[in-house]
Amino acid sequence: MENSEATNGMRSEMTHLLAVGTKKGLWLGTSNDRVNYSFTGPHFLMQEIPSIGIDTRDGRTRILVGLRSEHWGPTVAHSDDLGATWQEPERGAITFPPDTEAALERVWQIQPDSADRPGVVWAGCEPISVWKSTDGGEHFELNRGLWDHPHRSEWGAGFGGAAAHTVLPSPFDENAIHVAMSTGGVYRSVDGGANWEPRNKGIGATFLPEETPEFGQCVHKVARDPNTPEVLFAQNHGGVYRSGNSGDSWEYIAGGLPADFGFTILAHPRRSDTAWVIPLVADAQRIPPDGQLAVHRTDDGGTSWTRLADGLLQPEFNVVLRDAASVDTAEPAGLYFGTRGGTVYASADEGAHFEPVLTQLPDVLCVRAAVI
Repeated sequence: MENSEATNGMRSEMTHLLAVGTKKGLWLGTSNDRVNYSFTGPHFLMQEIPSIGIDTRDGRTRILVGLRSEHWGPTVAHSDDLGATWQEPERGAITFPPDTEAALERVWQIQPDSADRPGVVWAGCEPISVWKSTDGGEHFELNRGLWDHPHRSEWGAGFGGAAAHTVLPSPFDENAIHVAMSTGGVYRSVDGGANWEPRNKGIGATFLPEETPEFGQCVHKVARDPNTPEVLFAQNHGGVYRSGNSGDSWEYIAGGLPADFGFTILAHPRRSDTAWVIPLVADAQRIPPDGQLAVHRTDDGGTSWTRLADGLLQPEFNVVLRDAASVDTAEPAGLYFGTRGGTVYASADEGAHFEPVLTQLPDVLCVRAAVI
């Protein structure tokens, strides 16, 4: 593995970090133009990396990764020196209490909280559960409110597993948190996670006897508007939706898209009502429409969509998974995603043009980008 001196020298010249988690390891890239990257890796070769969090609070850059080893099992490791060294708790960062009679299968989501809550990091896991850390992601505590929820016995596993894949703490209210799971739907807490209520009115579930049930939806990913916390976007198993009231109700906004199935949804870091999706043909095919990969962006809350495909290699028959995409906070915003075919794309202009920055990787499971 590269030495610390070389890594620190690289960091002083570069200002953008791109982290790519795959089925067989982690790649870390730095760049000063978001086009030309210098990558290290694979870190954790032969370990699955389904989740990454980049924490730039408190004047440092901490990379957190959810690991899954077929031999050692799952845990969370972190690095404060761009991957030169890694630390993980001896007994594991996430361990179920004995009374739950459960064991950790996979860490699906790592989400640092807002800047005014330093040290707080959230994790969403399999089996479906949410965890909170107050020490920067080194140790996590199970959220008992969600674990003990009366609906839990009815939450099912999606095609990829039983995943709490989205954890969205509100940057404006420390007591407001949204969680999304596959399958189960969207749940909201307004008391810091003590109690949770389903918030799925209007979201379809054609695979269930009741097409718009209270819960049970297979929501694939949820994103929050940067300025109005009540506004949420959701990519569903059949449907793209927008809520203007914190999930109390949802409206279908996939009109104008070539398909309403997909896994990814991203919100702009500064501009309201701007979001990106990557449509796929449902349900058995799960390929880009007509084998032509494209990102679609809305700038008006889903009223209209613009197709973005300049620079993408075609044809493409691979899926982009729910967390294999990210947006940074630079100006203009950078957009990044990777396919299950192992190609990673970067755009420094909000998707107007893409460049392949990595190719021939194992299946890309998670992509995260940050200005450091």
